[in-house]
Amino acid sequence: MPEQTDITRIDLPLWQGVHRLLDTFIVARDEDDFVIAYTPDAREGAAWVYMALEGRGYRVRITPMSPLHDPDFEARLRNIVPRTRADPGRCVLIILEMDTMSHNDVVRRCFLEYESYQYQVVRTINSNRDLFTIGLQVPPNVLSALNASLMYAMAGSKHIEVSTPAGTLLSIELEQNLYKWISNRGIPQPRKFMVLPAGEVATYPANISGRLVADFAINVNSVFSGDARLDSSPVTVEIQDGLAVDIQCENRKMLAFLEQAFTRRNSRRVGELGFGTNSAVIKPVSENSHLNERTPGIHIGFGQHNQTDELTGYSCDIHIDLIAKGGMVRCLDTSIEFDLTRVVPTDRPHPPVEMSEDVFSGDDCCGLGAASMN
Repeated sequence: MPEQTDITRIDLPLWQGVHRLLDTFIVARDEDDFVIAYTPDAREGAAWVYMALEGRGYRVRITPMSPLHDPDFEARLRNIVPRTRADPGRCVLIILEMDTMSHNDVVRRCFLEYESYQYQVVRTINSNRDLFTIGLQVPPNVLSALNASLMYAMAGSKHIEVSTPAGTLLSIELEQNLYKWISNRGIPQPRKFMVLPAGEVATYPANISGRLVADFAINVNSVFSGDARLDSSPVTVEIQDGLAVDIQCENRKMLAFLEQAFTRRNSRRVGELGFGTNSAVIKPVSENSHLNERTPGIHIGFGQHNQTDELTGYSCDIHIDLIAKGGMVRCLDTSIEFDLTRVVPTDRPHPPVEMSEDVFSGDDCCGLGAASMN
């Protein structure tokens, strides 16, 4: 077990969130056993999950790991994860980190000889109190129904327009037969990592122009030392034909960070059109957190895309999400429009998706070094 956690910090909302992880996302079963891997900065979150599992009488094994670079982690993990599984139920590996997503290839190798129904890998990033008290409030069946609603609403559209109260106005071209949708909804998929917190649909826009006013937060796939909130100092980006051509922000540190980040090759290209669906995320958090991009609204990801390099014709070593609150989506081909803060869950089955829940979990991320605003 990680170093002793302060029991006085485990209040009811936190404890309920830990058990929601086990009951509604993992759907823990009596015949399952569990392995927890955690980075030092996520030690407390790992302790909460360990205590909950141990209290239920599950067999739990645990190992620390260093983020991104840990030559001995594979040996430690293999020591507690058998090469094959003879027991009934699943081996559930829960990996808790704060600013990184590490050792994906190691994890895949450890389960290479398992059948898909014999294991589940759950990756949590930003594994602090907010994850459990906010990020896991909306159950996965609701997130799935909300994501499906958005996907059905836009299914027949080639041209959409998005506007927000803060001044965003974007004209977007979709090529849905070419560029696939990603749906992060917290429901296990065979041989794929479940990435939490959940609540987002995203794709790659064939073209996009207009103005983005990001008045909620920023999320970057690197270690980011600044305050991620943009509610007091929004970032305004002018976009022409899929490229950021002008960036403005009254926060000088944020503007300097973005101007530096946008000097990277292909970093000004729009690589993602995303819509958050997690209604529990109302206020931005200061940390560089996946929570922020799950808020109901639009976010535009600059730099690395969410498809394949062959499809988009480029790659980039950074991904910067700029997130706006709320917004209206108008599907110009079908005359369908909807408010992103008032999406009604559908009772239709979720459309099939070919991409992983979170394509950025495909490789270890946040290995770019510290992205500092100091």
